[in-house]
Amino acid sequence: METVKEYLEFLVADTDQTEAEVITRAIESGLRQLWRERILADFINGKLAREEAVEAVGIDWVELAERQHAAMAEDLEWALGT
Repeated sequence: METVKEYLEFLVADTDQTEAEVITRAIESGLRQLWRERILADFINGKLAREEAVEAVGIDWVELAERQHAAMAEDLEWALGT
Protein backbone atom coordinates (compact mmCIF):
# COMPACT_ATOMS: atom_id res chain seq x y z
CA MET A 1 0.00 0.00 0.00
CA GLU A 2 1.24 3.44 -0.91
CA THR A 3 1.67 5.93 1.88
CA VAL A 4 0.48 9.53 1.79
CA LYS A 5 4.11 10.59 1.66
CA GLU A 6 4.72 8.41 -1.39
CA TYR A 7 1.65 9.82 -3.13
CA LEU A 8 2.82 13.34 -2.36
CA GLU A 9 6.37 12.68 -3.56
CA PHE A 10 5.08 11.15 -6.79
CA LEU A 11 2.73 14.04 -7.51
CA VAL A 12 5.37 16.65 -6.74
CA ALA A 13 7.83 14.98 -9.11
CA ASP A 14 5.25 14.22 -11.80
CA THR A 15 3.61 17.65 -11.89
CA ASP A 16 6.61 19.88 -11.17
CA GLN A 17 4.59 21.56 -8.43
CA THR A 18 5.70 22.27 -4.90
CA GLU A 19 4.48 20.19 -1.98
CA ALA A 20 2.37 23.15 -0.87
CA GLU A 21 0.70 23.39 -4.27
CA VAL A 22 -0.07 19.66 -4.37
CA ILE A 23 -1.41 19.71 -0.81
CA THR A 24 -3.55 22.76 -1.60
CA ARG A 25 -5.01 21.02 -4.65
CA ALA A 26 -5.65 17.87 -2.60
CA ILE A 27 -7.50 19.82 0.09
CA GLU A 28 -9.57 21.68 -2.51
CA SER A 29 -10.41 18.44 -4.30
CA GLY A 30 -11.33 16.68 -1.07
CA LEU A 31 -13.53 19.53 0.10
CA ARG A 32 -15.30 19.65 -3.26
CA GLN A 33 -15.94 15.91 -3.04
CA LEU A 34 -17.26 16.13 0.53
CA TRP A 35 -19.51 19.05 -0.43
CA ARG A 36 -20.84 17.13 -3.47
CA GLU A 37 -21.55 14.06 -1.33
CA ARG A 38 -23.45 16.23 1.18
CA ILE A 39 -25.57 17.84 -1.57
CA LEU A 40 -26.37 14.44 -3.09
CA ALA A 41 -27.19 12.92 0.31
CA ASP A 42 -29.55 15.79 1.04
CA PHE A 43 -31.20 15.25 -2.34
CA ILE A 44 -31.57 11.48 -1.89
CA ASN A 45 -32.95 12.00 1.63
CA GLY A 46 -35.56 14.47 0.39
CA LYS A 47 -34.00 17.51 2.05
CA LEU A 48 -33.14 19.17 -1.26
CA ALA A 49 -35.20 19.45 -4.44
CA ARG A 50 -33.88 17.77 -7.57
CA GLU A 51 -33.62 21.08 -9.39
CA GLU A 52 -31.52 22.53 -6.57
CA ALA A 53 -29.23 19.50 -6.58
CA VAL A 54 -28.82 19.72 -10.36
CA GLU A 55 -28.01 23.41 -10.09
CA ALA A 56 -25.45 22.74 -7.36
CA VAL A 57 -23.61 19.67 -8.66
CA GLY A 58 -24.83 19.08 -12.20
CA ILE A 59 -27.22 16.67 -13.86
CA ASP A 60 -24.63 13.92 -14.31
CA TRP A 61 -23.97 13.66 -10.57
CA VAL A 62 -27.67 13.76 -9.73
CA GLU A 63 -28.51 11.04 -12.26
CA LEU A 64 -25.64 8.90 -10.98
CA ALA A 65 -26.92 9.28 -7.41
CA GLU A 66 -30.44 8.36 -8.54
CA ARG A 67 -29.20 5.23 -10.33
CA GLN A 68 -27.09 4.17 -7.36
CA HIS A 69 -29.95 4.76 -4.95
CA ALA A 70 -32.36 2.76 -7.13
CA ALA A 71 -29.86 -0.10 -7.42
CA MET A 72 -29.33 -0.13 -3.66
CA ALA A 73 -33.09 -0.15 -3.07
CA GLU A 74 -33.51 -3.07 -5.50
CA ASP A 75 -30.72 -5.01 -3.77
CA LEU A 76 -32.25 -4.35 -0.37
CA GLU A 77 -35.68 -5.40 -1.59
CA TRP A 78 -34.21 -8.62 -3.01
CA ALA A 79 -32.27 -9.32 0.19
CA LEU A 80 -35.37 -8.86 2.31
CA GLY A 81 -37.41 -11.01 -0.06
CA THR A 82 -40.16 -8.45 -0.52
